[in-house]
Amino acid sequence: MEAPLIVVNFKTYSTAMAESAEELGKNMSSIQSNARMVAVASAFDLSSVSSINGLEVWSQHLDPVGQGSHTGWLEPQTAIARGASGTIINHAEHKVPIEHVMSLMEMLPDGFPVCACAADVDEARALAEIGPTFIAVEPPELIGGDISVTTADPSIVSDTVAAVKEVNPKVRVLCGAGVKNGQDVATAIDLGAEGVLLASGVTKANDVIAVLNDLVSQI
Repeated sequence: MEAPLIVVNFKTYSTAMAESAEELGKNMSSIQSNARMVAVASAFDLSSVSSINGLEVWSQHLDPVGQGSHTGWLEPQTAIARGASGTIINHAEHKVPIEHVMSLMEMLPDGFPVCACAADVDEARALAEIGPTFIAVEPPELIGGDISVTTADPSIVSDTVAAVKEVNPKVRVLCGAGVKNGQDVATAIDLGAEGVLLASGVTKANDVIAVLNDLVSQI
């Protein structure tokens, strides 16, 4: 198995925007582990966060548009130029049609990681058909909560892994929603996932370094 992923979505939390985004990124880059640490930064913060040595930075969203008359859209080539080395797409807080994901993948460079989010096994299976790099299953009702998906509904993780691998064995599966600590990460990996996608467990933490170290403690 490749290095497990710890993907931290900064969202638009005040603790993960502007100068705070840079501080969080530096904290993430300071963690010593075998995990692949990924910061998912706001488009406003891509340049500054991606300048942090040793930190992989993804965009929170991209749109399948080229450079030109596309007011308000997140154009991929500019995001890449500003430091995005991957992206999440179809997050529960920013849903898009599967055609959006397909069109976006077609215009991105080879090897550019795309992590498509799914609310359930059926959506994950449909996304697997188009072959993103990763699929992150996140039951919307657990996002931002205190109970991890690995505790509340472990079968959705294992069932998603089975469904995705049946459709496309090359797609790697992550899980998220309520992930808070190293035990959640270890359980996710035991269930067949190859990492986690989380936000508030890190962005709202009183001691970010302690939480990050805990997340990788059982990898």
